[in-house]
Order: sequence, then C-alpha cells, then structure tokens
Amino acid sequence: MKKKVLPVIVAILLILVIGGCALGKVLLDKYSYSKEEADWNEFYQVSENDRSAIILQNEMVEEQALIKDGVCYFDLATVHKYMNEVFYADMTENLLLYATPTEVIRTTFGETAYTTTEGTQEAGYVISFADGDNVYVAADYVKLFTNYSYECYDRHVQVNTEWGTRQVAQLKKDTAVRLRGGVKSPILTQAVKGDTLEILEQMETWSKVKTADAVIGYVENKRLGEITEETETPVTDYQAPEYTSLTADSKICLGWHSIGGVAGNDTLYSMVSGTKGMNVIAPTWFSMTDENGAFRSFATAGYVTTAHQMGLQVWGVLDNFNYANENGISISTLNMLSSTTARQNLVKNVTDTAVGLGLDGINVDFEQLSSDCGPHYVEFLRELSIECRNKGLVLSIDNYVPFNFNDYYRLDIQGEVADYVIIMGYDEHWHGSKDPGSVASISYVSDGLDRTLQEVPANKVVNALPFYTILWKTEGTDVTDEYITMRNEADFMSKAGVSAEWDEVTCQNYAEWTSGSVNYQIWLEDAESIAVKLNMMTTKNIGGVAVWRLGYGTQAAWELINAYLQ
Repeated sequence: MKKKVLPVIVAILLILVIGGCALGKVLLDKYSYSKEEADWNEFYQVSENDRSAIILQNEMVEEQALIKDGVCYFDLATVHKYMNEVFYADMTENLLLYATPTEVIRTTFGETAYTTTEGTQEAGYVISFADGDNVYVAADYVKLFTNYSYECYDRHVQVNTEWGTRQVAQLKKDTAVRLRGGVKSPILTQAVKGDTLEILEQMETWSKVKTADAVIGYVENKRLGEITEETETPVTDYQAPEYTSLTADSKICLGWHSIGGVAGNDTLYSMVSGTKGMNVIAPTWFSMTDENGAFRSFATAGYVTTAHQMGLQVWGVLDNFNYANENGISISTLNMLSSTTARQNLVKNVTDTAVGLGLDGINVDFEQLSSDCGPHYVEFLRELSIECRNKGLVLSIDNYVPFNFNDYYRLDIQGEVADYVIIMGYDEHWHGSKDPGSVASISYVSDGLDRTLQEVPANKVVNALPFYTILWKTEGTDVTDEYITMRNEADFMSKAGVSAEWDEVTCQNYAEWTSGSVNYQIWLEDAESIAVKLNMMTTKNIGGVAVWRLGYGTQAAWELINAYLQ
C-alpha cells in the first residue's frame, strides 16, 4: 500500500512545484520592472541625425529643429507659427529682414553678419540659409528679437514662449522615467534621488513628469516627494519694442478728395465748402505706375499750404489701381511688393515726396489684393510705418469691412504699426455685383466694426461713410445699376415720383417700384441712415469718421457729423 501511495504523493508535489514556478513566473512577469529601453529616435519621431524634436512648453509639436554645424535652426514657418512672425524672407534677393518700430534689420542668406542703422554686426554663426523653398533661421538670431528661450538636448529642443507657475516634486529614490504609466513600459531615461521633476499630470499611481533635460514620461507616485508650486523664471534679456503713434486726442474727420489730374487741385475750395467738422483732407494724388516702386503724383505744394490755412491736415492717398485703370494696363501689386528693392523704393520715394510737400500723413488704399500677396503687403506696411514714424507722418490704412476671407490684410498688425485703421464701411452690395441690396446696412457696418475692434485699439479705428447709394434695375434676369450721390437723391426720387419708407432691418429708407418691364430698388443713404450709423459709432467710441467722398454729401449729413465729433 505504501509503495502505491508514495509515487502519487511525489507526483502531486511535482505538480505543485511546477505550478508554483509557473505562477511565480506569471507574477514576476506581471509585477517586475521592465529594463527595456525606448528607442529615442522613434519616440521623438526623428529619422535624420541632424533633426531634433521641438518640445513647446510641455508638448511635442509636429515641426522639428535642424542642427547644423552645432547651431540650432528653425524653419521660418515654425518661427512664424510659434515665436515671431515679423521675420520676412525675400527668396529672390536672398534676404532675411526684420522690421522694428524704427528700422529694418537685414542679413543675406548664408552670411554671419547682419546690418542695422548702427552698421554691420557679427553674429559668429550663419544666421540664415535657404534649402529649396525653406528658409532656416538660427535660434540665437531669433532670440535677439523674440521673447522666448530654447535649450538643445540629444534628440530634442525645449522651447518656452510663456512663463507662469508649475508643480514640482523631488525624487525620493532613483527611478526610471518610462514611456507610459506601468512597470512594463520601456524606459526613456533614468532619474536619480533628489532630482526635481515637473509634474504635468497626476493619476492614481503614476504621474506624467518632465525632467530637467526636458524628457517627458511617467514615474510612480510613490517615488515622488511632496508636490510644491514654484514660479518659473522668464526671459530677462528681452525688451518688447515700443510702437509710438500720432493719433489725435480728439476724433478725426477725414474727407477723401477725388482728384483725376493736377487741375483737380483747383476744386479744393468747392469741395471743402459746405463741410462741417472736417479736420483731415485726403487727396487721391499718388498711384502705382509700375512694378519697380514708381508712382505718379498730381500733388502741388500750393494745395497743401491752402489746406493748412483752412485748418486741415493733408494726408496724401497712395493707391494701387487708379493709374492702371486710367491707362488700361495691368500692374501686379504682388510682383512689386514681393521685391524688396521695389517695395523699399516705393516707401522711400513716397515718404520723401510727402515730406517735400509738407504733408501731414499718408493714406494707403491698396485694394483687390490676393491672399498670397498678404505677407508682402504686411511687410510693406511695416516698412512704410518705420519711415512715417521717423519722418513724423501720420500713417492711415484703408480696409474693406473685415471677414474671414480677407483676414490676410491683417488688421491686428495694422493696429500695431499704423496710426489709423480706416474701415470702408460700404460696398456690402457693390457696383457691377448684379446683387441688389444695401450699400451699407447698419448690421453690416456695426458687425464689421466689432470684428475690427477685436484686433485694433478703438482710438485708431475710423469708420468711412458712403455719401452715395446704388439704384438697382432688374429686367427679367438682367441686373444693372448706377450710382446716385446723396446730394442728388432727393431730386432723383422727386423726378421718379416715388417715396421711400423706413426699413428697420437696414436702418435706411427703401423704395421699390416698376416702370414698364423694369423693377427698381434703392436703399437710400441720407441724413436718417447717417444718424443711425453715427449713433452706433458713438457707442463704440472709435477714433473718428471718414466720408467717400467730398462733393457727394448734403448739409444735413455734415451737420450730423459735426455733432458726432463734439
């Protein structure tokens, strides 16, 4: 009997031993700490040895830095997106420009020096270079003009653009910083007792942390000491540029004086006669004539002298369309503005001309720009603002009512560099659009100003009123139109034998009638509609009013404007 039982007992013991070993292995596999090391190239998504991931604050972004000859570079799109959008590259002339409030600093691709008004400055490294369609800028050069910090590590670059407070804790013992929370997760790096870790996110048993060398991973909570809060140290060697302005203490009232030739200057007295409260006159004198920065001028010094004697400032208008329209030629604003030589020729010539004439300011009216022209237009405004600021000229810029589709005109930047941002509060429905409607309904104007005020200081915002309307004629499917000036509206309505009624939606007097097979519609701009717009402008406390154009208005409208200015 004993001989039969003994083998059974041995077998059971063997089964228990084997089972225990198996269970122990399972438990060991489950609860022991993995020693597997993570692949940093895979973790940082770096496939080339000269590339480094960018950690912006506490997040890895999709863009990467380039390390070349021991120097850290960012491509210009990355600089614009995260650090500083003022840098401007001219790919044809191989230039990198930076416009401050008072000067344009330049360097040529591949060079180690840059030029300021004080002369040539040596950087000690290649500042920028082009690689195909990309321009790379040295991180240290970006730092000369930018409130940010960076630190390069083995596979990544830590970038900070803002500072506040952070939670930190010291390690109570040596530990591995892992790719994910869990003992089986691969190891990113080792941290030692006493290291200070930034706590990014705390969970039940693990915390997401960042080490002193900007490795972001996970450690067990039991390894962490007391969590405290500390204030981050911001950059101390950066001073923000100061953009000074020539905005007036009181509201401005600008009237555009449409001048089609030198002889048009003789209409100054008649155009000013009957106005009330106007303190700025803007003659349409200067117009782009080619793509090299030249412009034609109808200006005379005598006009400026006479206007000054009338108590008016004179802001000469520079446009990109009148000369081309008058002569039936095509001039590419994009080609002109994207050439640094041509652009700076225009800036210098128009500001020198303005000073020579004794002008008080320049009014820029560049219209129908394409979106790809946007960055070059912005650089033009920056460079023009520098010359205007240095020469004591007021810079005002005309704009369409802002929408998402024309945001490349960059009202936010205009609000920084210009003295006045003028919103042309009309053309809601425009000549030739074949879409009958109001030229400037109250919601169109008010909403446009609200969007502008999100980008531009209120004292710099000027709303331009239309002293005209459009008569719409619809015959079948054919829609035509014609302009009618405010001063001629009453006579027109009388001759047509119709009267208008107030429309609460547009806050305009509206009339519609049929003659023969033609249906007529008109939304009047008159004293009543102007009063509503001025009241709305008063509530928004903007910097003033403009009118398109002199000679179109009525005495009643000017009386209302004068009251608004008070």
